[in-house]
Amino acid sequence: MACGRFIVHTGPSGAGKSSLSRRVLAAFPAMSFAVSITTRPPRAGEQDGKDYHFVTEERFRRLVAGDQLLEYEEVYPGRLYGTLRAETERASTGHPLLFDLDIKGALALKEWAREDAFVIFVRPVDLETLEQRLRGRATEATRALRERLARAHVEMTYANRFDAVVTNDRLDRAAEETIALIKAFLAGTSPRI
Repeated sequence: MACGRFIVHTGPSGAGKSSLSRRVLAAFPAMSFAVSITTRPPRAGEQDGKDYHFVTEERFRRLVAGDQLLEYEEVYPGRLYGTLRAETERASTGHPLLFDLDIKGALALKEWAREDAFVIFVRPVDLETLEQRLRGRATEATRALRERLARAHVEMTYANRFDAVVTNDRLDRAAEETIALIKAFLAGTSPRI
């Protein structure tokens, strides 16, 4: 069972989870980022062990077989993502962990950590804005972009299953709201909405 506090950002790809995570980590110096594991190749500028633990599918499957993952999912065909159990062990009183997880991963971590996890669903203003953000990243082929958008339609229906929803219409405002929610959670008040 959990022995620390966990903050989770979840929501569709391109909603701004990573941008919010950077703001949160700057606001909470004792908090650290929990690095997920994936079989996808690194994007330009990403570093192994910092952005993700990049592994082969064979290595990923060995970790699954060895029960070393708290949760995992094949998010896109051939693209496995998961949370190493070892990452969750780094959390302690006064040193919470911040996760950036897909919907299934966020639900699994919430079920495992229960009241020690606070999950924030980060939503775009609308799906058209999300599409513009994804196109602006220029990291996806047309087919992959269509898959992400189709998945986003489904993921948006999960928003009410989490502790809070933050609409990322303007990053500064969304970051302020997110930081206030996290402060309340860490202080022991009930910010769940």
